[in-house]
Amino acid sequence: MTDAQQAAPVGADAEPGPGQPPLRRIKRQKVVGGVCGGLGRHFDLDPVIFRIGLGVLAVTGGIGLIFYGFAWLFIPLDGEDENEARRLLTGRVDGATLVAVLFALVGCGLFLSMLSNGSVLGFAVMLSIALTGATYWSQRRRHADPETGPLDPVAAQAVAVAPPETQPPPVPGAPSWWRDPIIKDGTTGPVGIGYLWGPEGAAVDDVPPPATGPSPQPGRPPQQQPRRDPATRGPRGIGGRVFLLAVLAGGLGTGLSWDAQPFGTSLQIGLSCALAVFGLGIAVSAFRGRTGLGTILLTMVTAALLAGSAALPKEITTDWMRTDWKPTTAASVQPVYELGSGIGTLDLSGVRIPPDGTVTTRVQVGAGQAKVVVPRGATVETDIDVGLGDVQLPGERRQDFDIRTGVDTQKTLKAPQDKGTKPAGTLELHLEVGVGQVEVTRAAR
Repeated sequence: MTDAQQAAPVGADAEPGPGQPPLRRIKRQKVVGGVCGGLGRHFDLDPVIFRIGLGVLAVTGGIGLIFYGFAWLFIPLDGEDENEARRLLTGRVDGATLVAVLFALVGCGLFLSMLSNGSVLGFAVMLSIALTGATYWSQRRRHADPETGPLDPVAAQAVAVAPPETQPPPVPGAPSWWRDPIIKDGTTGPVGIGYLWGPEGAAVDDVPPPATGPSPQPGRPPQQQPRRDPATRGPRGIGGRVFLLAVLAGGLGTGLSWDAQPFGTSLQIGLSCALAVFGLGIAVSAFRGRTGLGTILLTMVTAALLAGSAALPKEITTDWMRTDWKPTTAASVQPVYELGSGIGTLDLSGVRIPPDGTVTTRVQVGAGQAKVVVPRGATVETDIDVGLGDVQLPGERRQDFDIRTGVDTQKTLKAPQDKGTKPAGTLELHLEVGVGQVEVTRAAR
């Protein structure tokens, strides 16, 4: 057994490949639990890629929360040999362990609730495959050059942030970058002005004002302003172009599916295209260019909108219509009246219901308004179901507009006992509106 094997702690992870840091949660890059920072260092990728990917997977199906919770439990912190799962099994439970377990449980609940939504789960699976492919490609890139060997990201980061080497002051009379300007051909020349600091012999009190005109020495080219070398400039920002491409992709996806798909599905297609562009832009920025916090926020907002569009009823269509139904007899009343989006009016004022008879019908509107005019002398038994909206019944003021969610109510409307009203039978009315308003009024006569 070698010395390295004897020094390895019991229960530690498998020894990583050459130049590859061990898989540990990083404390200094910890946003929640340090999992994404550890994954980024281990796979030589920007941790933002994992944060965005797991965040989107957490919103669109709970897979991100499940992965993050279990990774938090089983990946030890950098500098420690024991993970949170072992502490949990030995009874040493702290706040971090409870949060990791909570993440996993919430993720499992979201995943079980999304099992019936195939489109959201399909998107989550594709994004998971994309993240897995990115990590695999990074591993292949790390070991692609056997001669030079892989680059240790820890050493590369240390070199990148190291201060420049201290240089001694120049010898008096010798060319110096801080005293002599750099000429176009790369050489240096004497300067006609003094400096406030430098080697001994430099006259501080005799410093003339900086020359603004041409060079006082004949034949000498004018002083050039130093220009920054393009090779030393940082990566260019690509956030604006990513946002523009995301808007174009979202509009194109929604526009192509607007006439053939329901409203919710069309929005899902467009938002999925925009989210894919955002994800691709963030992945590209890890190697070429850069993106800022605005792109990350827009990605999270797009993911939230995608999750919200998945909850829209499929009955909502993209065609806003105004439809009127007016049956004249009880036999002509249809069992179901349906409308995708718009205003549907069912006028039953001309229907004569026998005093001992019952008429049953249903009105379904995906988004919009369902208006029903009931006979004057009929007793109406209503069963109203509104996902988001308002309900207006006879006797209520039209100014009382109360938007609620999950409205499910049953009410019986008695026939008015005034003179001239002929008694009628019972009308069973089932009204369903996804988003909008239900309005029930009684005929004038």
